Amino acid sequence: QVQLVESGGGLVQAGGSLRLSCAASGRTFTSYAMGWFRQPPGKERESVATINWSGGWTDYADSVKGRFTISRDNAKNTVYLQMDSLKPDDTAVYYCAASGRWSSGSLNRLNYDAWGQGTQVTVSS
Repeated sequence: QVQLVESGGGLVQAGGSLRLSCAASGRTFTSYAMGWFRQPPGKERESVATINWSGGWTDYADSVKGRFTISRDNAKNTVYLQMDSLKPDDTAVYYCAASGRWSSGSLNRLNYDAWGQGTQVTVSS
């Protein structure tokens, strides 16, 4: 089983940027597609972005397309989420996740079998 640790969350003003990182350990990182999900206050967890095992394919939720970029560095066992033009509606706990079953990538959280502990992102207006 892979272990995941997120970092990079914090408080930012609307229009600002943050970069989240997720460090993986325990299993071969390239065996996994990776995803970012978020859970706003009082709401269900929702998908944000996904990247396949090689980094050659990505997909995004409509709400973040054009503003967020997911990437991975397989040499560092790390996946990133660059978040630009942040809005108050982006406020949430952000989680990274790994899928060994869908190495091609997926926005469906049910396809993920390992999760990090989450990092808080707060966007002030």
